[in-house]
Amino acid sequence: MKKLITNRTFDEERALYNVKNTEVANCTFAGPADGESVLKECRNFCVKNCNFSLRYPLWHADRFCLVSSGMNELTRAPLWYSKNGSIENCKINGIKCLRECKNVSIKNCEINSQEFGWRCHDISIENSTIDSMYFLFESKNVKVKNLKMTGKYSFQYMKNLYIKDSKLDTKDAFWHSKDVVVENCTLKGEYLGWFSQNLTFVNCHIIGTQPLCYCKNLKLINCTMEHTDLAFEYSDVNAEIQGHIDSVKNPKSGLIEADSIGDIILENAAVKCKGRVCVRESKNQTA
Repeated sequence: MKKLITNRTFDEERALYNVKNTEVANCTFAGPADGESVLKECRNFCVKNCNFSLRYPLWHADRFCLVSSGMNELTRAPLWYSKNGSIENCKINGIKCLRECKNVSIKNCEINSQEFGWRCHDISIENSTIDSMYFLFESKNVKVKNLKMTGKYSFQYMKNLYIKDSKLDTKDAFWHSKDVVVENCTLKGEYLGWFSQNLTFVNCHIIGTQPLCYCKNLKLINCTMEHTDLAFEYSDVNAEIQGHIDSVKNPKSGLIEADSIGDIILENAAVKCKGRVCVRESKNQTA
């Protein structure tokens, strides 16, 4: 049977350190003692309907749930080195949430946390909104569904990422990422996907200047593009685009097909470029 802790306020250092088999409900973690690490090294516990305003509350947690709770901007770095947990119906505003965590699911959350999700693995995110700079940096084995995300430099240096049914407003996304599939998404932002490897877009709408340069094994299947000039420079790419591309520049290899292309720039390349560009309207092909 789980121990129950309810309707209390804690502000001292390590207030509930190393608790096990416990439910913590309707509690507040705040106060003049300004103590850190209130739930550090806890096991098999659940936090429900609680409010946090202290630093580093859930470090080194194992088998945990955080439900219907709030963390304000003073809750710095709230979850680090934790594993086997779930976060549901929460509002999190603490910077640097989720660092080096594993096997954590996030559902129905509203998160504003710069540098969220660094060096994590086996993470799932669903039905949530997230505002974060350097979102999920160097993380791997991540699944995302129905996410509304804003913030620069997202998904960089990631491995094995799948994103579906999401809206991403983000600059410099997917740089140096590897083994990524993005399906049924809208992506808005400059310099998308540079230096990536095995990056695939399926039924996506891509908006922004100079996308998808210096890529290896890049695929676009049944996608649309908007305000995408100087696309695909020095990329190994196979792209099936419905509609218009503003301009394509020096693709390294592969085939790019579109209904229309404003400019096809095949000159002054720094590397040997053999990519082909096909404009369906005129059936003209340029090598």
